[in-house]
Amino acid sequence: MTTRLDKSLKREIEIDGKPYTVAIDPEGIKITAKGARKGQALTWRDLLSGSAELRRDLSSSIDAAPEESSE
Repeated sequence: MTTRLDKSLKREIEIDGKPYTVAIDPEGIKITAKGARKGQALTWRDLLSGSAELRRDLSSSIDAAPEESSE
């Protein structure tokens, strides 16, 4: 039997030697650098619909695109 998620759960993780706080709540999941206020958030609806994957792929393609030169 599982427990209903009705309030926020917060846990600390370490990624590449840096501490982060992960908050899981009924709205979704959020990861924030320890001590910071703003972080990356993802709603459960976006995760289920595939929007998260689309956002990741778009970000990857933008990062990989060659920079335009202004000659």
